[in-house]
Amino acid sequence: MLNDQPRVRQNYLAIVIAAITCFLFEAGWYSYFLQTWLHGIGRTQQWLDSIGVNLAIQFATALLAEALIATAISCVTQLTGPQTALRGMRVAAMLWLGLVLPALATEYVFEVRTYTLFAINTGFWLVGMTIMGAIVGAWKKKQ
Repeated sequence: MLNDQPRVRQNYLAIVIAAITCFLFEAGWYSYFLQTWLHGIGRTQQWLDSIGVNLAIQFATALLAEALIATAISCVTQLTGPQTALRGMRVAAMLWLGLVLPALATEYVFEVRTYTLFAINTGFWLVGMTIMGAIVGAWKKKQ
């Protein structure tokens, strides 16, 4: 049995709090940029008001995605060094830089979307992931 292997101890309460915090930040971010975002996706406020989306499905999807991202940030933080808020933030920023930014850049260049929309969406994920990294990094699971 190898005892020198790093062990991941997930703090599920921290993950849930990180996901909810990111979700609330997302609501504020996209409310602030709503008109610019709508213009970037080629839609209007009238369209948004008339489509009759299922908010429960949208909100549940966003929260689940954010919880999965917070879990990944927590795992990488713990597996690569000491678990601190600063390390969590650094790990989150590096995951954003290495995974989110290039994935969205490729998507946007082929969809011929605007740089403004790219900045809104990638900016949200950079800040949101960094917030989640701070929370899961700082909030260690009790032994």
